[in-house]
Amino acid sequence: MPWPGSHVEAWSHDRGSRPPARRRGSRLQAGDGAARGAAPGRGAAAGGRGRLWLRARNNIQHAGVQYILDSVIPQLLADPTKRFIYVEVAFFYRWWRLQANPMQQAVRQLVSEGRLEFINGGWCMNDEAATHYNAMIDQMTLGLRFLQETFGECGRPRAAWHIDPFGHSREQASLFAQMGFDGFFFGRLDYQDKANREQLQEMEQIWRASASLQPPGADLFTGVLPNGYNPPLSLCWDQFCSDSPIVDDVSDENNVDSLVAYFLGTAAAQAKHYRTKHVVMTMGSDFQYENANLWYKNMDKLIKHVNAQQLNGSQVHVLYSTPTCYLWELFKANLSWSLKYDDFFPYADGPHQFWTGYFTSRPAFKRYERLSNNFLQVCNQLEALAGPVARTGPYGEGDSAVLRRAMAVAQHHDAVSGTEKQHVANDYAKRLAAGWDACQVLVSNALASISGNKENFIYCNYLNISVCPLTESAGTFMVILYNPLGRRVSWNVRLPVKGASYSVTDPNGQMVPNEVVPVSNFTRAVRRGRGDATHELIFPALAPPLGYSTYTISKTANRDLRSRLAKRIREQAQPWVDTWSPREFQNEHLRVLFDPVTGLLMEIQNLDKSISLPVSQSFFWYNASIGDDDSAQASGAYIFRPNHSKPLPVARRARTYLVKNKLVQEVYQNFSSWCSQVVRLYAGQAYVELEWTVGPIPVDDGLGKEIISRFETSLQTDGRFYTDSNGREILERRRDYRATWNLSQTEAVAGNYYPVNSRIYIKNKKFQLTVLTDRSQGGSSVADGSVELMVHRRLLYDDNRGVGEPLLEPGVYHDGLVVRGRHLVFLDTVESSADRHRLQAQQEFMAPQLVLAPGGGPSFHRGQRSLKQFSALKQELPPSVHLLTLAQWDPSSVLIRLEHQFERGESANCSQPVTVDLLHLFSSFTITSLQEMNLVANQKRDAMNRLSWRPATGAARRQAYPPLNPLGVTLQPMEIRTFLATIQYTGPSGGQAEL
Repeated sequence: MPWPGSHVEAWSHDRGSRPPARRRGSRLQAGDGAARGAAPGRGAAAGGRGRLWLRARNNIQHAGVQYILDSVIPQLLADPTKRFIYVEVAFFYRWWRLQANPMQQAVRQLVSEGRLEFINGGWCMNDEAATHYNAMIDQMTLGLRFLQETFGECGRPRAAWHIDPFGHSREQASLFAQMGFDGFFFGRLDYQDKANREQLQEMEQIWRASASLQPPGADLFTGVLPNGYNPPLSLCWDQFCSDSPIVDDVSDENNVDSLVAYFLGTAAAQAKHYRTKHVVMTMGSDFQYENANLWYKNMDKLIKHVNAQQLNGSQVHVLYSTPTCYLWELFKANLSWSLKYDDFFPYADGPHQFWTGYFTSRPAFKRYERLSNNFLQVCNQLEALAGPVARTGPYGEGDSAVLRRAMAVAQHHDAVSGTEKQHVANDYAKRLAAGWDACQVLVSNALASISGNKENFIYCNYLNISVCPLTESAGTFMVILYNPLGRRVSWNVRLPVKGASYSVTDPNGQMVPNEVVPVSNFTRAVRRGRGDATHELIFPALAPPLGYSTYTISKTANRDLRSRLAKRIREQAQPWVDTWSPREFQNEHLRVLFDPVTGLLMEIQNLDKSISLPVSQSFFWYNASIGDDDSAQASGAYIFRPNHSKPLPVARRARTYLVKNKLVQEVYQNFSSWCSQVVRLYAGQAYVELEWTVGPIPVDDGLGKEIISRFETSLQTDGRFYTDSNGREILERRRDYRATWNLSQTEAVAGNYYPVNSRIYIKNKKFQLTVLTDRSQGGSSVADGSVELMVHRRLLYDDNRGVGEPLLEPGVYHDGLVVRGRHLVFLDTVESSADRHRLQAQQEFMAPQLVLAPGGGPSFHRGQRSLKQFSALKQELPPSVHLLTLAQWDPSSVLIRLEHQFERGESANCSQPVTVDLLHLFSSFTITSLQEMNLVANQKRDAMNRLSWRPATGAARRQAYPPLNPLGVTLQPMEIRTFLATIQYTGPSGGQAEL
């Protein structure tokens, strides 16, 4: 579709899309209202929060996205001047499937004419704080692929549109640039930041969103909308609005003159903050346009009467437009634009209203979403490796699309963010569970095909609370450890059992050392009778790159061995004591010391580097504010506001006991009836693992509580700490500081909280202490040398931002949610730390998948040899290269993404360019042709032709791509390269390669 002309500008939306208002000289663009893809809303107008389609439960929240489209399309068909923009494809997809062919053809015509314009085009409008870049890319790919296949090139969005997420990440902008977008618009930014930008006329600028990618590869023109995503006050003409309609007949109610004067004044006020003669007026909001006639009829009148003022000397021209048209006009202005390098976190809409609580809200769902992404990648890979049999095999119809769509919806800014109502959160979890079920069938089909055995595959989803019926009851069983990474991994397998003695053999029949330890009282309390395992079997396992290893476990009947083991277990499981004799434990890499009086972590020593650091760790809680004399603002699902900057300890000492054997050493710390932790060190492990269990948080005292794990050290950090951006590049944070304006800090704690998606660290010139997380959490360093992560929160009041209920989370037993998670703690030198935490963070994110089976299943094909170990790669990928995506694209092709996972200059060894022979990488199939695509695979890479915006410093440059050489694909630091590969399988059901 050609670029629209300069006189065709107007936006309509339901809050996910809007029209621009142009002013300053010639025209002023008004918008009408575009269904923001029908996203579950934000703000007081949104109410319900969450997925909303036809909204069968209007008693909770009225919202019917399908009715918006039913109402808008006839208006567009009746008048060629009208425009509408649509954002979230998940909702459009559902509507589209219900339409008859004549309506579909009419919509295609509207899209080809640019009058129905898709903006952003993801399956949803994803959150930017609690989302991981892998899931962000996947959900955008899903939505944009549907648009491409349905509408062709005319359906490809040119503008990114995140008008509702609560703060904006630099990585999001970088990804949008790599997806081919020409610009990015959003509505929410800190109130101080906005005031400063308005004064400096920097509401629009170039966001240089990567410190590693060569400009302009991650440069993105970014604009802040003048009125959030709402229409100006008094100019809302939806059935949910109470503003007066325009009355322009002969009547005492005629209000044309006053509304036109008001509109012109509003436009003039907005124009002062922008640099061109074009001004945006967003006309629409949450769930609006169910009766599009109300909006369009009044906007038609507004446009008519405002433009009539040109006869009286007005220089304002109003017209319907779209973000793409607006971008084109800005580009033609040929201005140079200032550069932004940091991000837009944290977001506050007032002095005591920092939206930093949602970084942690609903921590169990945040973990479930992270695990679901892990399993989705496993499902995608095995579908691609096994071929058609994965979808229609002996276990039934497998389907990766169910989990793919559920995961995409879970990225919504009122989903993984934790800012939805409880019943909506339950629905998100239910949809993920259905996706797991569908993918488990697919994985079983694939494993049977590749391994050569039709086993009764079992998926134990409650291993974190030591529940698995097969391992608890069977005398012999198999453990298949599938590794989705492109490099081999070691993994400590931990299974619930009832026996006291077991033998473990690897794929080659060699004995593997193992230990049996008692199930802790912590775990017994959490599982509440769901399973009755008495012990846990522990053994180290190895899995090849992009493949699996099969281990055989058998219960042994040696009475002498069992007696000796039982005695050793009794010696290990010491009763609760207030002080205990062992003050430390160590392996070949680390020594960990504990305070003999308090039982708390006291010091970590890195034996490899001969360094040590005093490190204390414990749990504290902030008393959630319910409002005070300074502000009525309470802590809630979105907003974190403690009533005091100093948190209270959960306990000043922990009751402890020690478990120690050749494979693992564990100190069990009990802080209270609702807070406990295991400090763990496995053999060969170069980090300390902290497994915490928190909940149900008591609120009978009438106090909402926000629980943190705090680490305190002697490091001099000068107010600086570091967090990841959506799991990729690292950003420096400075306490009580913003890079783009002089901050007036009003909340000493909440105003310094940032999203932590995978890691946070502090450092001085020599040492670095890094903490990896297993889900997204809020984190900070509120004092030099300290790091804190919020792990759980339970609140008694709503924060009045749209949820309409307090964040109480009842949990399974309706007495409060219990959450269990892990923090991995690294102590290293600054020079070598990145090599460790980068690789470990990726391994935690793409963890091996355990699949169990009783064994003894029949052959998949007659005469097929059983494979107990398998790798789909002919050679291991270099440490700096990550196989980000391997997924079936269509019956004869797969989608492949290779990623350089280190930043420029981050590592002496791993930050260098690296070259991979992609053509001969895989053993399961042969690549017969290869096409390089943009990040979301909706454009050929060499066809990308984004608008080249001119920065204020340095000339604009076009990005040149070298010719594709499949034998030598070179990756620069932080570069992701995406390919569509046509393939032929090497075997009858998708080839196999034995190590």
